[in-house]
Amino acid sequence: MSGFRRRSLFVAAPLLASPFVARALYAQTPALQASPVPGFYRFKVGSFTVTTVHDGFFARPVEGTIVNAPLAEVQAALRDGFLPTDRLFIPITITFLDTGRDLVVFDSGNGVTAPGATHGRMIANMRAAGIDPAKVTRVVMSHFHPDHINGLLNAEGAAAFPNAEVIVPEAEMAFWGDATNETRTPQGQRAFFTNSARRLAPYAARLRRVGPDAEVIPGVRSVAAHGHTPGHTVYHIADGAEQMMFLADTSNRPELFARRPDFHLVFDLDPVLAEASRRRIFDRVANDRIRITAYHFPFPANGYLAKEGSGYRFVAADWSSAL
Repeated sequence: MSGFRRRSLFVAAPLLASPFVARALYAQTPALQASPVPGFYRFKVGSFTVTTVHDGFFARPVEGTIVNAPLAEVQAALRDGFLPTDRLFIPITITFLDTGRDLVVFDSGNGVTAPGATHGRMIANMRAAGIDPAKVTRVVMSHFHPDHINGLLNAEGAAAFPNAEVIVPEAEMAFWGDATNETRTPQGQRAFFTNSARRLAPYAARLRRVGPDAEVIPGVRSVAAHGHTPGHTVYHIADGAEQMMFLADTSNRPELFARRPDFHLVFDLDPVLAEASRRRIFDRVANDRIRITAYHFPFPANGYLAKEGSGYRFVAADWSSAL
């Protein structure tokens, strides 16, 4: 398999702990200190090999996370999902795809973070999984929020994936690439304009824009899922009769946004459009029984969505010890 060394299929990592920055106060919890245990998991989609790699997690207060429902209602949903009701712990999982011709990563994680942080574990877990950043041929972006784009740079500020083409949604590039949009963007997200420009700069000569329903590489097509950001895009992966969808941030934790797709997340730039995209994408993967990976689902973020009442239920795929 290109880009991978032979290793055991799966090593699970417990949640790692510390703060992230996005309009919220994050606090470190002693019981959730960072662990050296690596986290990665592999499975097949046809002849393709998918590896999900854990990048850690960040946390924020539950209050203020959902902007269109009373706090008590949000806390009830969290309680039903066996989650804490005071803080929301948000996992970060990166999806890699080895097609035999290309080694692809969907989004780039948090990159280098401060000592003690509980996110920014992707490179170490890539190493554990036998994935060499120099062998990644495509970085396929869903959108430009920092936890998705910061990993494009290494500790020296150079390209973390030195031989990769970076593929970006054209609507996402058009929005964040136009500084005149800053004034109609929430204050807490205005720094993302300069941040995305800096992260993409080393890849300027190998940057490709794609529109909706475009073939990114053979077997991978873009699917518009706008709303979370103006160009937020997910990706359909298929080899023969087998298929998968990388959902990116169509949903944050499924215990909230699958069960209650009507919940609006504080980070959504257009929450009404984000909800419409979520329902459309969820209907598609549920009706067609398409396997999914998602950026903020519990590790290894691999499974299915089933319709249940007015929402959906996340069904984790069986874990296997053999490809």
